[in-house]
Amino acid sequence: MKIKLFSGIIALFLINSLAEGQTETYSVSLSRLSSDKYDEFSPVYYKNGLVFCSNRKQSLFSDYFTPDNKRPFSINYVETSASGSWSKPKVFSKNLNSKFNDGPASFSRNGDTVYFSRNIRTTGSVRENSNPRNKLGIFSAVFEDGKWIKIRDLRFNNEYYNITTPCISPDGQRLFFASDNPAGYGGTDIYYCQWKGDYWDEPVNLGPDINTIGNEGFPFVSRGGGLFFSSDGYPGLGGKDIFYTRQKDGKWMPPIRLDEPINSQYDDFGFIADSVMSEGYFSSKRNNSVDIYHYKTNIHQIFYCDKQRYNHRCFKFTDAGNIQIDERYVQLVWSFGDGEKARGQNVEHCYKKPGKYVVRLDVLDKNTGKLFFAKSVFDIEIKDIEQPVINMSKSAMIKEQVVFDGLQSMFPESDILNYTWDFGDGNRFEGEAVKHAFQQKGDYEIRLGLIVRNRKTGDIQEACVSKQLRVFDNNLQKAEFDKIPEKPVPSVDIFSYDHAFTQTILNEEEGYNQDVVFHVEALTSKIRLNPDNKIFDNIPKKYSVREIFLPSERTYSYIISEELDLMATRPALDEISGLGYNNARIRTFKLVDPAAKELNNLKKVFGVSADSFFRRNEAVLSSEGTQILDLILGFLTKYPNLRLEIACHSDNSGNVSSSQLMTQKRAEAMTNYLILNGISPLRLTAAGYGGTRPVAPNITEADRKKNRRIDFIIIK
Repeated sequence: MKIKLFSGIIALFLINSLAEGQTETYSVSLSRLSSDKYDEFSPVYYKNGLVFCSNRKQSLFSDYFTPDNKRPFSINYVETSASGSWSKPKVFSKNLNSKFNDGPASFSRNGDTVYFSRNIRTTGSVRENSNPRNKLGIFSAVFEDGKWIKIRDLRFNNEYYNITTPCISPDGQRLFFASDNPAGYGGTDIYYCQWKGDYWDEPVNLGPDINTIGNEGFPFVSRGGGLFFSSDGYPGLGGKDIFYTRQKDGKWMPPIRLDEPINSQYDDFGFIADSVMSEGYFSSKRNNSVDIYHYKTNIHQIFYCDKQRYNHRCFKFTDAGNIQIDERYVQLVWSFGDGEKARGQNVEHCYKKPGKYVVRLDVLDKNTGKLFFAKSVFDIEIKDIEQPVINMSKSAMIKEQVVFDGLQSMFPESDILNYTWDFGDGNRFEGEAVKHAFQQKGDYEIRLGLIVRNRKTGDIQEACVSKQLRVFDNNLQKAEFDKIPEKPVPSVDIFSYDHAFTQTILNEEEGYNQDVVFHVEALTSKIRLNPDNKIFDNIPKKYSVREIFLPSERTYSYIISEELDLMATRPALDEISGLGYNNARIRTFKLVDPAAKELNNLKKVFGVSADSFFRRNEAVLSSEGTQILDLILGFLTKYPNLRLEIACHSDNSGNVSSSQLMTQKRAEAMTNYLILNGISPLRLTAAGYGGTRPVAPNITEADRKKNRRIDFIIIK
């Protein structure tokens, strides 16, 4: 009897059309499992054989027919062997078999999960379910105890449009399929879902870069990550042709049609390949029925090529300059980890070879050459670009044998399985080193394609590069061309080069902002030290030693000075280092206490110049002096438990005792103003240091002005 049943996959995808010739890229032959009477299509590798779709008869007692007088499709299996013998095809699994359309199928890499297409409704009679609402959907099953069980449908299956021809990517992270969802770009489009750990995410249409107003389907993802699919929407040889694409930087590359005789004037689809694409199978309607064909690759088809890149060895190193230095007294020195150094904010350096290097940017004292401040330290690893490498001359004469080799191709963790050369004149060869003569002058794009396999993971990768070769018919012209020097490879920023991998150990510039101050650290200790510890005996009394705990290092830092600017720490560091504190250094310190941050901001905004706050050579406050003290008054009122030292300093001009006396009077004038305005004298300390604690050399008037300063210090 004949009962109308949705004819499934063939109705969606198979259309006849025109024919053309054949190239020698592939050799094609009809597979042994194909028959004249039935359709066989969409083979996939499974264990020691092939799983495929067929409408061959499965029962001796009953037949159900689709509208085109063919049986529904079922999932079949045939076992193959290295000797070429094939077993008799049989139903793959009774558990997966229904009275309706079953297949195509796709298996996880370890073969324990299958994704397959079938009609959504399979229970009940054929007559009851043979209606347009019984669409194709995708189901999954797992192999346990010798059976395929736990059959579940993909949650996107529905009765409004078909979802079929599943293909799971080798890494198991993407499930590709075709659908005639009316929201797509044409008849059928290719989609994929991303695996989210325990479920498949929403379907993603591959977009107009792949899908057309025609029909795209039968996706297959190779071990190298490339996507093969069938389409009748692109210019081709006729009917459906098989195309190749891959994703690069999140974008699908323009599809490339496979060469003849895989593609023909008929419908060609359902393509699969072994791990290195040396052979495989595909489906075609070139012989009245749909059959499975076997192909062997005679010479690998090159699909996409990048221009061969140069390995950069010369780099730009740049200091941001947020932490300013005074080049009269100190200098920036780069150490590149290979024994070479350079001076300056922006420098260039060329490495002789790839490798690992430690790069430092230090501020050194010009007079002594000693380290004053470490700005940055980072590790870099410079690697050669993983790519095929074409070694050849830059020019040639016609009919001259030119030598090409790819022996310097850089894939240190992989084995190169195949070298394919395309010389741009219609000739292609395989081999790591080849010779070729060009018959006409002109510019030729030489392409070298490789197939490589990672030694650890076994993953397969395709790679291709191209270079230009100019062929002459005149020796004089060739000689002149050869004299033209190669353009020098420009230096690139070390942090932007994609094959220089950096790891920051120290970067004071990166974290520098308005809340950062500079500490002169005399010493550090893993244990807390008492103030009367003899280790502090050599520190002059003019310095007040402050203890700061550093949680990240679990150490105590003992500082003698805190300054707004890096250069202001230099005199104190020189002095304390000369007194035997050999590990003294400059540290950046980020203020976190709200009061400390607010006071620091006041000093940065209004400055600390004594020339601004007092009349010249007097201890009488100026209008700017009372203005800053009014702000300090508000600050002390906001933080009522806080104590403050007001320290006044001078340059080294004049009598030492007179300078000390003047600074003491000025400090007292400021504290008295605050006391008269309601601040308890117990919260204030006035200290005049004269010229004993300079922050700059007393050489120029500009430097002396820096030394004539007022400082506000929170007392713990």
